[in-house]
Amino acid sequence: MLRLVLILLAIWLVLAILGAVVRGLIWLTVLAAVLFVVTAAWGWWQRQRGSTR
Repeated sequence: MLRLVLILLAIWLVLAILGAVVRGLIWLTVLAAVLFVVTAAWGWWQRQRGSTR
């Protein structure tokens, strides 16, 4: 599970950088940033929930 979260975070980071570099793709930066935050929060929540069991 941790591997999946890390892979998704890496993908979102690459897309955010690509969106910032390429003109006209600012929407890609915003989308990738939102997905990065959601994925990180979901991974943190899953990890916290798993450790309390």
